[in-house]
Amino acid sequence: MSPRTRSAKVFLAALISVAIGAVILKTLGNNPIPAGAFSLSDYYRLEPIEKVISPRAAQSSSRWKRIEIYYSGTKAGNIEQLASLSGLGSPEDINCHFVICNGLGGDDGQIQPTEKWQGQWSITSDRSCRGVGQTIRLCIIADVKVARPAELQIKRTEALVEGLSRKFDIRSASIYYPDNWR
Repeated sequence: MSPRTRSAKVFLAALISVAIGAVILKTLGNNPIPAGAFSLSDYYRLEPIEKVISPRAAQSSSRWKRIEIYYSGTKAGNIEQLASLSGLGSPEDINCHFVICNGLGGDDGQIQPTEKWQGQWSITSDRSCRGVGQTIRLCIIADVKVARPAELQIKRTEALVEGLSRKFDIRSASIYYPDNWR
C-alpha cells in the first residue's frame, strides 16, 4: 500500500469518527453553545428523580392535581437555610414540597424533599400560592434579579416536574412556572 493511499484512508477514518462523535454529542446534549457546558457526570451523581419523589407516607395517584414552581429570592440556600431566613421554628415548617439547590447551600441540582412531601401534606395558604390542597410546590434557590437559575437546576426541575406529572397524571395546563422561567 502506498503512503498516499494510507494517508487518505487515515484521513477518511478520522473524518468519519469526528462526524459520528458530533452526532452523538448533539443527541446527548441539546444545549445551545451560549448555554455553556453541561456535564452528565454532575447530573448522574445526584439522586434519581424516582427515588426523590418516593415519600415515606402512602401516595394516592389522585392526591395531586397541580404543580407550582417559584424562586426563593435568595442567592443561596437549602431547606434549613430557607426556614431560618423565613423565621420558621424548624425546616419542617417550610411551605413547599421540594427545594432545588444551586450549589450554594446544597449540591447544584440537588433536590431536597421536605417534610410536607414526606408526609404527603398540603401546603398552607399564603398570597403567593396558586392553590393549596392539591398543589405540589417546588422552590428553586435563585434570586432572578441577580442571576438566572443554574443550568443543572433547570434540567433537574424539569425532570422532577416530568416525573411528578407522569406519576400523578398532572396535565401540562396545571403546571405553573415563574414568568421568567426560560
